[in-house]
Amino acid sequence: MKVPIKGEEGKVLYVWLDAPIGYISATKKWAEKHHKKWQDYWQNETQLIHFIGKDNIVFHAIIFPILLKSHGNLILPVNVPANEFLNLEGQKLSTSRNWAIWLHEYLADFEGQQDVLRYALCATAPESKDTDFTWSDFQLRNNSELVGIFGNFINRVVVLTNKYWQGVVPSRNQLSNYDKEILSALQVYPDKIGKNIERFKFKEALSELMNLARLGNKYLADTEPWKLKKTNEAKTETILNIALQISCHLVVLSQPFLPFTSKKLQELLNIEPSPWDEIFDLKSGHKIGTPQLLFTKIEDESIQTQIDKLKKNLS
Repeated sequence: MKVPIKGEEGKVLYVWLDAPIGYISATKKWAEKHHKKWQDYWQNETQLIHFIGKDNIVFHAIIFPILLKSHGNLILPVNVPANEFLNLEGQKLSTSRNWAIWLHEYLADFEGQQDVLRYALCATAPESKDTDFTWSDFQLRNNSELVGIFGNFINRVVVLTNKYWQGVVPSRNQLSNYDKEILSALQVYPDKIGKNIERFKFKEALSELMNLARLGNKYLADTEPWKLKKTNEAKTETILNIALQISCHLVVLSQPFLPFTSKKLQELLNIEPSPWDEIFDLKSGHKIGTPQLLFTKIEDESIQTQIDKLKKNLS
């Protein structure tokens, strides 16, 4: 808009001097609709955090805070986490050139696999440098990590519990030193993942979540309950009990990253949601559900279809 001051003809107010008002007015509109007070979000003890791209740092870290401070009674941002740029198959994302992944198309092509895209995007997030999303990496992360690590662990635990005890959680008997090590390590993950989220280090938090699933797989591989069952049933019960406790932690700790998967796993274990710092401990005698896959492999043909679709947009 033109500057309404004599002698300043030809000068205009940059959009960032009036556009941020939209954030506040949108909050007012939302609050009115939901019978809330907009002041609770812009004038009281709420923390204002700006999640942005690096090209908007100046506006969100300097110009907008100046406007808020000048108003006199509006809160200021306490942090401005800025990401670098995310490219797609080596090129800059461009909706005008149709060099993009459209959500409605993804949901049609990969039905029921919302969390896979969430996972891949978070794992390749440009938190400290420009990164590149590729369909081949998307496939690899799904097949190797979600299917091969997370899903594989849960499937083995649920299958063995149903096979040996008809889906009833076995008791935890005398613990070996290794069992105690696993249980001790398990208690660290909520704090470790939570602190990374609070520091906006989402990639590190996601990596620790997958490390927890790796811990579960390693525990099963080291103890081999499918072999031990024939000679030491009491010890096998303890192993599966501990593996199920790891599964409960995965329900809660995966929720910020894989909400649909977390819900499926919660229903599979037949448990109610539990707080982050008070994760539900499955008691012996509790009945879980029957085996079902949390993730499915993505074949080469599906990936090639997506790559061909992108290339067609450039022709």
